[in-house]
Amino acid sequence: MITRRPADERGQTRTDWLDSRHTFSFNRYYDPRFVGFRDLLVINEDFVAPSKGFGTHSHRDMEIITYVVEGALQHKDSMGNTSVIRPGEVQRMSAGTGVMHSEYNPSADSPVHLLQIWITPEREGMRPSYEQREFPDAGRRGRLRLIASRAGRDGSVTVHQDAEVYDATLREGEEVAYELRAGRHAWVQLVSGFLRLNDVELKSGDGAAVGEEARLLIRAGEPSEILLFDLA
Repeated sequence: MITRRPADERGQTRTDWLDSRHTFSFNRYYDPRFVGFRDLLVINEDFVAPSKGFGTHSHRDMEIITYVVEGALQHKDSMGNTSVIRPGEVQRMSAGTGVMHSEYNPSADSPVHLLQIWITPEREGMRPSYEQREFPDAGRRGRLRLIASRAGRDGSVTVHQDAEVYDATLREGEEVAYELRAGRHAWVQLVSGFLRLNDVELKSGDGAAVGEEARLLIRAGEPSEILLFDLA
């Protein structure tokens, strides 16, 4: 079964510096139909204005993945990490017992477009940790590439949960298949483009919950960028 989550039905936070679309319930936005999916709790599509950002704030007991689509995002945290995240890089922060951090768009004239992803950890009270890795664009062209996994397999970042995250870019007419093991679920998030997921059409910003499907066939109707979450 595949259930589409339309992009234009997502929640929204809009300020003078932030335009954020919430796939799942987040902050003041609440929809009882969408309060996360399995261990995937948050997918926020954020557009942050030039020279603006999120001030220092706290998190705990959460696996946080930052995926920059366009632009750059500057990160600073209480573990002593300072970095800039760009397209082709993935950042993972395990908040554990508690961490403070800030995120800022260092550009004076261009917004940054990113996805903030939260996954619940397999246990609470872990020591906070941080990881950032570069993933060359060639590795995801026409195929699903592992970017996050429980064991940090194949050079992916490590998430402390039974979850795997893949990305891919597809040309018009190109397709990839994914086999789901028995009892597994998936969430497919279309970052951009247009595609068919088995017999369900997805447009830019749409997501789809997948259950009781053994095989997923993803076919792009135009150049597309996707994320696929394999979840327990």
